[in-house]
Amino acid sequence: MFGLNDAAIFVIQTLGSLYLLVVLLRFMLQVVRANFYNPICQFIVRATQPLLKPMRRLIPSMFGLDMSSLILALIVQMALFAIILTLSHIPFNALGLLLWAPIGIFALFLKIWFFAMIISVILSWVAPGSQSPGAELAYQISEPFLAPFRRIVPNLGGLDISPILAFIVIQLLQQWLIPQLALSSYMPPELFGLI
Repeated sequence: MFGLNDAAIFVIQTLGSLYLLVVLLRFMLQVVRANFYNPICQFIVRATQPLLKPMRRLIPSMFGLDMSSLILALIVQMALFAIILTLSHIPFNALGLLLWAPIGIFALFLKIWFFAMIISVILSWVAPGSQSPGAELAYQISEPFLAPFRRIVPNLGGLDISPILAFIVIQLLQQWLIPQLALSSYMPPELFGLI
């Protein structure tokens, strides 16, 4: 039976995951040096600016990476896990959250890359050279991840099969590494839907 507690968990999980996605995209956009004049990038910047602006005063960038957005993503992930476990009446401790949050963030990175590549591949078939903001953003996110695979797999007369190898690697990481990390860190099964 779907009770009030289950409804609260669903709403918090949905809204928290969406905000976590936006924060992580903010980090990724700076890593891939995306076009910040893109309307989607502008939305992501505006949505994350209220929390990131004060954090940037305290947390410097390192190695050209925006550490404040990465730390904000970890904090949001930890808070989301803590709220869901509390509402599910499952005991946890801060050390557990510190171990589980990076696993959740890594799993979300893989999902973002996977879907960005799917969008890029589909658009390369149906609308090559598309200049829409979504297509541009998907290409900018997926291209740095695909570049190493393109060096391994040669272009076969205009047919780029490097995404197939990249999909295989992502699936191996999602199906084998993430569950192994979750199990070895004693992550509660209730959180598996969030990774």
